Amino acid sequence: MYELQVEEMSCGHCASSVTKSVQAVDAQAKVEVDLAQRKVRVDSSAELDKIAAAIVAAGYPVVGRATL
Repeated sequence: MYELQVEEMSCGHCASSVTKSVQAVDAQAKVEVDLAQRKVRVDSSAELDKIAAAIVAAGYPVVGRATL
């Protein structure tokens, strides 16, 4: 399980875009987006770096990350 601090998310469309970007790396990933706190929790077997890179590529800066 990973937790990422993701900036510039403000709406449902943003949450959907982030979720889709993560699931492009791992189709089985479980993604929870908290828009208020700008946090994304990901349950995935993929590498954290690949997940973060996919979110950045979707246009959302990842400013923090942790393995839970």
